[in-house]
Amino acid sequence: MKHESRPWIMPVPNPSPDWSNEYPIWNPTAETLPRAEREALQLERLRALVGRVARVPFYRDLFAHREIGPHSIRSLADLRRLPFTTKDDMRRQHPLGFLAVPRRDLARIHGSSGTTGKPTFVAYTAGDLRIWSELCARFLVAGGLRPEHTTQVAFGYGLFTGGFGLHYGIERVGATVIPAAAGNTRRQIEIMRDLDPEVLICTPSYALTIADAARELGMDPRALPIRFGHFGGEPWTEDMRREIEDQLDIAAFNNYGLSEVIGPGVSGECVARTGMHLQEDHFLVECLDPETLEPVPEGEPGELVITTLTREAMPMIRYRTRDIARLYREPCPCGRTTTRMSRVAGRTDDMLIIRGVNVFPSQIEEALLRVEGTTPHYLIEVSRPGTLDEVRVKVEIHPEIFSDRMDRMQAVCERISREIQTVAGIRAHVDLVEPRSIERFVGKARRVLDTRGLNERES
Repeated sequence: MKHESRPWIMPVPNPSPDWSNEYPIWNPTAETLPRAEREALQLERLRALVGRVARVPFYRDLFAHREIGPHSIRSLADLRRLPFTTKDDMRRQHPLGFLAVPRRDLARIHGSSGTTGKPTFVAYTAGDLRIWSELCARFLVAGGLRPEHTTQVAFGYGLFTGGFGLHYGIERVGATVIPAAAGNTRRQIEIMRDLDPEVLICTPSYALTIADAARELGMDPRALPIRFGHFGGEPWTEDMRREIEDQLDIAAFNNYGLSEVIGPGVSGECVARTGMHLQEDHFLVECLDPETLEPVPEGEPGELVITTLTREAMPMIRYRTRDIARLYREPCPCGRTTTRMSRVAGRTDDMLIIRGVNVFPSQIEEALLRVEGTTPHYLIEVSRPGTLDEVRVKVEIHPEIFSDRMDRMQAVCERISREIQTVAGIRAHVDLVEPRSIERFVGKARRVLDTRGLNERES
């Protein structure tokens, strides 16, 4: 039956947060569980998951070869006996080879953005959609959303999971949604001026595009009515957060998710902003060395590997996200007891190797924003004209610097080069370019053009 109850899905209690609390919690029962109780719940759900994914040919064959079944899972440590799943595995099972339920049970199908290759489809049952809205409601409330707020969603509505995931999370909280969708930036600003939303949801780079457009219209972007924003969909740095907060006069919150796992809602920041709280009653998250696939010490960077504990339509076992982050388990002032993750520093498949040095685009961004007068709009060009790699960074600067004396511009170039060498450990040529000369994107920003005799790629 399409809507039959599932024994592995714990009913979500009707949340009753104290909205006067400095640190409101949407679902105190789930978000403040003592660690021992949470781990017991995770173990119970992991056993049920191993039984359910046996319906998926990919897992059934691997489990049979390794003699794995629910009886094999005696502790959470046995998670490491289970196989990894990768995006390539999903592509080989294209389009819906990972379904664990009959097709008639599906309520919706989304797709990944396809920014690093062929898009992959992800499916949801009605139960999955209820859980998804619950998880988005948790991090939205943690980051300040209240039922009386109006929220402008400037994410794409379509196969991309961001728009719909956040939309239904906002409605779950009881707040008002303006589904503005992505693009048409001047129209976004008109909507803000007409409807006075307190909250903006989009990619962090698009938030800065909105600020730029407001200035072009002769407006001070700090005068827009939004008070805070929830930003995700692409890696961003603390320096970029400060830039967004300064330009728009808002509080900016980070969240994390990926379509292969569920979409936005895997984790998000509370108002203490000490990291993004993972929803550990629904996900088991490992942090592994991407080369050895062994756990890294707590607080050290590693690749996030996620197991979905309650996903019905397309559960994932040990999905390798390729995202590099850190995990922290010390207490948070907000009262949540969940593990927190850092912001994503980069992706293993976006990492550049420049003359033997591993470099993430986010390190270049961090270096740029340390220099007064630069903006977060840049393009990294990597080439190999001879036998050695060369890196050229084009960065927009504020108009007052671009139109100033050449000696001052040269000094800015030299300081940026020094900062890049300090942060990323490489030498780079720096070109200062005019404001708005680098392409803007309404979705994920493309920061890298790599043309080294390999396959030309953009990321």
